[in-house]
Amino acid sequence: MKRVKLKAIYISGLLAMGIGMSACTKLDETVYSDLYKDNFYKSRTEVLQSALRPMTHLQSWIAPIRGDGYYYHAEMSADQLAWPQKGRHAYDNGDHMRQHYHTWTDNEGRMRNAWVGIWTGVGYCNAAIEDLEKLNAAALNMTDAELKSIIAELHVLRAFHYMKLVDLWGNIPVVTQVGKPANPPTVKRAQVFEFLKTELETYVPQLQRYETKLVGRLGQTGGYAIMADLFVNAEKWTGKAMWDECIAACDKIMSGEAGGLGAGGRPELAPDLLETFGNTNRSAREALFQYAYSNKGGFVWDWIPLMGFSNMSAALDVGYTGNNGYVVTPPAFDAYATNDLRKTTWFLFGPQYKFGTTVPILGTEEYANKPLVYVNTIRRESEGDLTSEGGMAKGEENSGARFNKYKTGRLSDPNYRENHFMIYRLTEIYFFKAEALMRKAGGVATQEAVNLVNDSRRRAFTTADWPAAQYNVATLTLDELLAEKGREFIFEGKRRTDIIRFGRFINGTWWDHQRTGDANREIYPIPANQLANNVNLVQNDGYKK
Repeated sequence: MKRVKLKAIYISGLLAMGIGMSACTKLDETVYSDLYKDNFYKSRTEVLQSALRPMTHLQSWIAPIRGDGYYYHAEMSADQLAWPQKGRHAYDNGDHMRQHYHTWTDNEGRMRNAWVGIWTGVGYCNAAIEDLEKLNAAALNMTDAELKSIIAELHVLRAFHYMKLVDLWGNIPVVTQVGKPANPPTVKRAQVFEFLKTELETYVPQLQRYETKLVGRLGQTGGYAIMADLFVNAEKWTGKAMWDECIAACDKIMSGEAGGLGAGGRPELAPDLLETFGNTNRSAREALFQYAYSNKGGFVWDWIPLMGFSNMSAALDVGYTGNNGYVVTPPAFDAYATNDLRKTTWFLFGPQYKFGTTVPILGTEEYANKPLVYVNTIRRESEGDLTSEGGMAKGEENSGARFNKYKTGRLSDPNYRENHFMIYRLTEIYFFKAEALMRKAGGVATQEAVNLVNDSRRRAFTTADWPAAQYNVATLTLDELLAEKGREFIFEGKRRTDIIRFGRFINGTWWDHQRTGDANREIYPIPANQLANNVNLVQNDGYKK
């Protein structure tokens, strides 16, 4: 019998793939509590502990908790957010500039972290699936149906990891067993897509319908959302459109068949701009798949890169601070109409005051001891530059509108920092279906597509402003659909994938980014150290071998 530390069950599978982790390559560590794998699975609780380990790891790369991972690459290379240098801050070896200008190399530390983070999750899923498929449900006081649904949950979660790997890197290995093969070869993106399609079509129907007890886990609503996401990108990723399949997955959610947290056990659109992102959003009606955080439970979502400096603690009456990282690009902020309620609800902008007062918050850098006013420019205005377009090296402490979409509540709020991170919400399903309907119609809006987008957009305008703000079949073009999706999903880690699908990623010009026209930049290079570790990996086109 082999003695193992539980964590090593998973990590060894990752390392055997030849995908190295600088922090986890030494396995001769001291083991303080020995564990026999064959004796571990003795109860339903232990089954869930194993099954949920990949989910707890998910937050390390999916949410904007630090300056790397999937979120960083999904936003920093796109047209809405940037991380400019601000005086003496945030040059960071030029990392953020290379993302903005699409000049990254195969030796980016943040990219390696994203690769390792997502592949670690694949390893966790593989190990848990391998273990649980050997168990006898009755011996664990479980039903066969429940154990089957948990195994299905792991298959779908693994597919979600693979979908994000395909999104970022295109051609990747496919590994479903721990340590086998030792050096997996690169597989073409279209082949990986077929693997994901089969996995999702097989296992999503076996998931449990989404309800309150599954919050923080994957139920059918999350599974069908992943399917819709995969199918809406099918034409871009494989050359074969799958609009009908996308619509069918959306309908499974919208019909209530997959469950939901709204009335009657089905998802519902939130009636306003706050419910889905507030600090009681664990029960948000439009939530389909959310990552569960809890300040009370000692596991809070740390969104430091999204905030201003420590002076923002006073503005929001909160205990956390920021590192003055992400800002909104000027064109992205200008994309909101003046009367769009999202513009005043989801951003920190203009003069900043101590919470509940008219006492100005003062700057600490370029505007030291002067009122801090966030402006929709990224240029050296403190040095007299009031006319240029600015640039990634020309920011100041007050440059750009800032994040204020998720509301943590004040320090005195009993639900302070109880916010969950929304991975998929019902509004995105509306947009997926609207896009699929329009693509099928040759890019022309159908009335159903218009209704879907208007149902979402209505929340962003007052009753008086709505008649002029709503779309019709003439005004809802594909370009406008992309623009509206950008306004609705800003800060949610969706933008890079969308503008690639719409042909804007390599052909677009925005703020301080010029058109590259290089199709190879639509996927990232496999990190150089991974190529060195695994001779069977093949570098993506356009990058050095």
